[in-house]
Amino acid sequence: MKRKLLLLNMVLAFLLASSGWRLRQEWLSAKAREAAELNRALRAAPPPPFAPLPTPAAVTPAGYADIAEQMLFDRSRNPNVVIEVPKPDPPKPKPMPPLPLYHGQMNLGDGPVAIFSQTANSAHEAVHPGEAIGQFKLLDVNKDEVALEWDGNTIRKKIDELMDRKVEQEAAAPPPVRTEAPAPVAAAPPAAATGPGLDNGNGTRSCISTDTSPAGAVVDGYRKVLVPTPFGNICRWDAVGR
Repeated sequence: MKRKLLLLNMVLAFLLASSGWRLRQEWLSAKAREAAELNRALRAAPPPPFAPLPTPAAVTPAGYADIAEQMLFDRSRNPNVVIEVPKPDPPKPKPMPPLPLYHGQMNLGDGPVAIFSQTANSAHEAVHPGEAIGQFKLLDVNKDEVALEWDGNTIRKKIDELMDRKVEQEAAAPPPVRTEAPAPVAAAPPAAATGPGLDNGNGTRSCISTDTSPAGAVVDGYRKVLVPTPFGNICRWDAVGR
């Protein structure tokens, strides 16, 4: 057993000595290569070709014109005169037509219905919310105010502001005093106009106050319709087939 251990130790000692000798040889070889590299003579590189610089142009006073014209600290050196163009006046607003006259409202179970007339002398029309009266469209109506739409704008008015005050003034005015005067010569009555009036914008037309045609008459493709209400008959012309 001791002989085997001794033999193993001898083999290990030989391997250690051999590895040390090999390492020293590698180190000596590296030092030799380093010394040879450091002691090697270098060849001088040839100098680059010489190119002379271009000769600068002669300085002239005209060359300073841009500097004088574009001087940032003095606006008077700018040769471009700025002409301020006045802004155009804003377009004048479109004049709003007279508001329709209010004569009352009712509700028969299918929603509120307002009674309007375009002028004091035009026929009364029953208008539901969403329908047009002249150039206006009725948006909403209640016992206090009316909402109308015109040219994309919403107009809210109290009912008192839309009532025909001329009728109230005539009713409150005292009766005129009769004075003897020569009887005037009766003028010839104007010719009565018949047929539908202005377009209401919802497929119907208004009635003319001087229209004497009976209900159901058809003129120019429209049929005359009279709707009885607690406030009197409402007249309109409906398109035939509507």
